[in-house]
Amino acid sequence: MNKTYLNKIKVFIFSIFFTSFALTNEDIYKEVQSKLIMAKNGEVISLPQGKFIVTRSLWGENLKNITIKGAGINSTILSFKSQIEGAEGLKIINSQNVTLQDFTVEDSKGDLIKVEDSKNINFINIKAQWTGGPLETNGSYALYPVKSENILIDHCIAIGASDAGIYVGQSKNIIVRNCEAYNNVAGIEIENSTNADVYNNYTHNNTGGILVFDLPDLLVKKGQNVRVFNNLIVENNLYNFAPEGNIVAKVPTGTGVMVLATSNVEIFNNIIIENKTANTSIVSYYITEEEITDSLYYPYPTSVYIHDNIYKRSKQFPALSFTQPIGLLLAYNFWRSVPDIIYDGILDEYLDNHNICFKNNINSSIVNLDAGNDFLNLSIDESKFDCELDYLSPVKLPFDD
Repeated sequence: MNKTYLNKIKVFIFSIFFTSFALTNEDIYKEVQSKLIMAKNGEVISLPQGKFIVTRSLWGENLKNITIKGAGINSTILSFKSQIEGAEGLKIINSQNVTLQDFTVEDSKGDLIKVEDSKNINFINIKAQWTGGPLETNGSYALYPVKSENILIDHCIAIGASDAGIYVGQSKNIIVRNCEAYNNVAGIEIENSTNADVYNNYTHNNTGGILVFDLPDLLVKKGQNVRVFNNLIVENNLYNFAPEGNIVAKVPTGTGVMVLATSNVEIFNNIIIENKTANTSIVSYYITEEEITDSLYYPYPTSVYIHDNIYKRSKQFPALSFTQPIGLLLAYNFWRSVPDIIYDGILDEYLDNHNICFKNNINSSIVNLDAGNDFLNLSIDESKFDCELDYLSPVKLPFDD
């Protein structure tokens, strides 16, 4: 064998060894974190193929026009299972025009990917998961943009969050589409946010499929203008594993869609089936029995329009738990034939018309719990809700065609 050919083989073997060694574990952290710190306008930060053990949180601040791109959702995996520093897997703050694409983040101590105080953010083909199953010790949120503007979450997968798999909070101009969420307490949650479209998603085997919440004691008040449509919301009957004291710990097992204290919500063209406690519920914050100390908080849902959905619920018991007594109440009154749409009936006495309207839903049944009157006058009379509201406008993002 001639010397030149031998040298070529040595170079080839060395390059394979060096590339593999250089891009593993601690070195992948150093490489990616350095790029995040030094990133220039318009740069693409490429994540290599492989599974990498990352022991410290990755973070980016004041990024502009940056893409962080892996080799594929199942080809690039950043595992934080041995995390010794930080809480999040990846955190982006005070940034603009950032795209996260084609990789998986898993098993961080806290939230998997958090984006805060940022604008024009894309999550594309991202998986965020805890691999040990539904556990109270899992982090709260898998994908977690908060206090941000112009957010697109597209073709993403969220698994195992002890609060919400895909959560967008205190933000405006939001699209969540073509995603799958399962084994979370809440599959998808829009909270205290304005102008959100949630569509073409598949939520299954969560405690609650899709939640639209307004909560007190947050910096951003009064979420509104939320459309939930063309989703498949199926068998969200997973036991609630949220830590005690968390508001989603009060979400009954077997909830398809829940609207809590939010105004201007339109739910339409969804398939909502086999969520055993409530395929859909519309409730005031008072149903939680939590004290309200926020003087600027409005606790009632208003202008909620539920129309043209397909419902199905086999005869089965709702969730029966003394920690979530609504299931016991429903079972007592309806046994195994619980209505699909549940309205708590807690009213703002100063408001003449709450505009809670149901129209053209297939196979649906309704109950007004009269919870504001100690459940004394439960009613299945649908005529009081037979009304129509104006359709909400679609969300338009400046970068989404």
